[in-house]
Amino acid sequence: MVSSTAALLLGAVLLVAQLQPVPSRPAAAAAAAAAAAPGAEPGQPELSRRAATVQGDGRDGAPPNGSAQQLPQTIIIGVRKGGTRALLEMLSLHPDVAAAENEVHFFDWEEHYSQGLGWYRGQMPFSSPQQLTVEKTPAYFTSPKVPERVHSMNPGIRLLLILRDPSERVLSDYTQVFYNHVQKRKPYPSIEEFLVRDGRLNVGYKALNRSLYHVHLHNWLRFFPLRRIHIVDGDRLIRDPFPEIQKVERFLKLSPQINASNFYFNKTKGFYCLRDSGRDRCLHESKGRAHPRVDPRLLSKLHEYFHEPNKKFFELVGRTFDWH
Repeated sequence: MVSSTAALLLGAVLLVAQLQPVPSRPAAAAAAAAAAAPGAEPGQPELSRRAATVQGDGRDGAPPNGSAQQLPQTIIIGVRKGGTRALLEMLSLHPDVAAAENEVHFFDWEEHYSQGLGWYRGQMPFSSPQQLTVEKTPAYFTSPKVPERVHSMNPGIRLLLILRDPSERVLSDYTQVFYNHVQKRKPYPSIEEFLVRDGRLNVGYKALNRSLYHVHLHNWLRFFPLRRIHIVDGDRLIRDPFPEIQKVERFLKLSPQINASNFYFNKTKGFYCLRDSGRDRCLHESKGRAHPRVDPRLLSKLHEYFHEPNKKFFELVGRTFDWH
């Protein structure tokens, strides 16, 4: 009986001796692991280490299967109220596209740009090696400092620029700001008060400047050849999205995965919605709002104002658009 008890005690002691405590992974260790991610070398400065690819291994809630946060290989650079959200949503139908949900404003906001590429990469979605990461910030197109900054990050990046009739874009620009004020129950002047100054068209109105496409594109062409910038016809994308998206797929060298069946016209909303794997979705209700009624004479002045700038833009890109 004594020898049996002794044997049991000896076995318990040996079992405890074999068990090793498993430490939890502290934040410092996680940070060190991130710094040692592929592409980060021991001698790199801290900014470069932070900019290294962030890998996901399925632990701590990170996506599995070796996915990672990548710097974007494609950026939708504008234009504001040109249809950038619609373009991004349609492009997201492609299985090889991983799109950032929000406008990042990395290249145009100093408080973001000063944080470096590591911060920028951290705003991107996790993606698999074969996927293309896409970001969209419409303000990039009209910001003078952005083209050089994008070029410094990646001179071979592919850029998407969606444009629409400049006059219509001005009205959409005003409409968005107007409704923002309405939601906050704040007064906002009529569009005539912005467009007219001393009986003439107010060329100092920022919304007009944003529609001078040739001026802003010239700035981008200082750093990128035109073959790196694909211009999407925003007006056609609204009327018949599938052919425009096919062109985008070809420009991005994506396999043709998006089909005409992915689009259906919603009669209630008055524009196309998306159908993906049996799930239907439309753009937010803030999209496609009715424009304010404008005096036809003022509208005619607006069309006249953009006539020459539009011609310069057509010459610059070597194609024409069905604009007023």
